[in-house]
Amino acid sequence: MTPAARLQAALDLISDVDRAARPADAVISAWLRTRRQITDQDRGVILDLLQALLRHHARLGWWLERHGRRDTPRHRLIAWLTLGEGKTPDQMKRLFTGGKFALSPLSEQEYTLMIKLQGATIEHPAMPEEVRLECPAWAAEPLRRRFGADFATEMAALLIPPPLDLRVNALKAERAAMLRELQGIGLQAEALTRTPDGIRLEERLSLARLPGLKTGTLEIQDEGSQLVARLVDAQPGDRVVDFCAGAGGKTLAIAAQMNNKGRLIACDVSEGRLKRCAERARRAGLQNAETRLLTSETDRWVKRHKASFDRVLVDAPCSGTGTWRRNPDARWRASEEQGLEGLVALQGRILASAARLVKPGGRLVYVTCALLPEENEGQVAAFLVTHPMFSVVPLCEAAPELTGSAHPDYLSLTPARHGTDGFFAAVLQRAAAPVDAPA
Repeated sequence: MTPAARLQAALDLISDVDRAARPADAVISAWLRTRRQITDQDRGVILDLLQALLRHHARLGWWLERHGRRDTPRHRLIAWLTLGEGKTPDQMKRLFTGGKFALSPLSEQEYTLMIKLQGATIEHPAMPEEVRLECPAWAAEPLRRRFGADFATEMAALLIPPPLDLRVNALKAERAAMLRELQGIGLQAEALTRTPDGIRLEERLSLARLPGLKTGTLEIQDEGSQLVARLVDAQPGDRVVDFCAGAGGKTLAIAAQMNNKGRLIACDVSEGRLKRCAERARRAGLQNAETRLLTSETDRWVKRHKASFDRVLVDAPCSGTGTWRRNPDARWRASEEQGLEGLVALQGRILASAARLVKPGGRLVYVTCALLPEENEGQVAAFLVTHPMFSVVPLCEAAPELTGSAHPDYLSLTPARHGTDGFFAAVLQRAAAPVDAPA
């Protein structure tokens, strides 16, 4: 593809992302499936440009507003090429030619915008801090309350693209062998220090270079997510529920820890996500995992299996603030329609319903990939008030090997402090039944 054709493709893609209600990664996957002829090199350039536009969304919008221009994908692209890549007027004219597979020529207004932006950078002293840090207005106050003086540092860390973390499927391979294999094909692979099965790749690469993904030997999973799965502490022979399993990332990690023994049920309200989970489980060689489609968090299945499980994981739907570094569009797709209050209420209902599955003496692990106190510590505190039969298992007791958490009792990870996505996890134990009481 020519440079102009790549720009046209990037504009088509960012326009699709803008129009779609789905997350950007789903739109990108669908877009690429219909364009299999695009080479890896061209794909990389197009996706890098898309990510740049998504990661600088607020700042580009600020510049456009400053110069009285509408915030459109084309205007954002022009602004980024000028501010972010330093393109000159002559270079821009050669890219916006109007030829086949090329962007239409710059209009007089677009050319004027480009001239006004010449010599400037993506950031400006007059920018509000929230714009400079790409923090949406709805999240600014709770995040400032959470981080205090570290607010800017934590938000800046969420602007840095993450490395690629992998989890070795212990049922199929050993990490040392996978490290040698990856290093043997020229990749800079390093063992993660906080999880026994984790590998980190700092470089960007085509996933086609990782054959282990197709065989189920490797799974893409952030180190923080791997730590959360280990916190469940499921043992071989246990009965375990992953109540909001989604596509099964943590399900697979937990099942491997159980060494394919016992019973693990992955639940979700989405048939599509559970189908994906089942496919991944088969590829990983799991025999102790099954899926269960729920109609809602209060599905009758929950009542029928009351107090039946040793471990219940609730990876609750959340604001996703902890994943902004890998999902930059999520900042601007927040649940403002239902509001943070509505999201917190949903989390509370899910947690209360899932708690019914925990047997006396069993554990309930509540998890979010969010950074907001309302979804994390506040949610746990509210649950404990209405469920006095549960108590917190401090992190030093639940997982003494996990040190450095941002909270003394819970696992609390942030990109700036830990180099992971933002995660919160609380381990709650149900009181054992009295000796003279029925089990």
